[in-house]
Amino acid sequence: MEFLVTYDVATDTAEGRQRLRRVAQVCEAHGQRVQKSVFECQLDPAQVAQLMARLRREMSERDDSLRIYRLLEPRGQYLVALGRQVPYDLHDPLVL
Repeated sequence: MEFLVTYDVATDTAEGRQRLRRVAQVCEAHGQRVQKSVFECQLDPAQVAQLMARLRREMSERDDSLRIYRLLEPRGQYLVALGRQVPYDLHDPLVL
């Protein structure tokens, strides 16, 4: 299943800036960054639960906002991307 993860972390304090880095690191471990605070992720149900649990531990329920959207598949039929493209596609093989 494909998901879109977005976040808005309050960064007006040093603690908030640290949370922002930790939230970004969690998202980077689960998907591909497509904008500064937006990630596309291909996850199974267990991975979604793990991602949500990790994000809950890192965020402030009072100050931050995180949203996880399930994307319709096939993605190519519903996605319109304008402008600069992301460096790789979740569906293509990744060779390092």
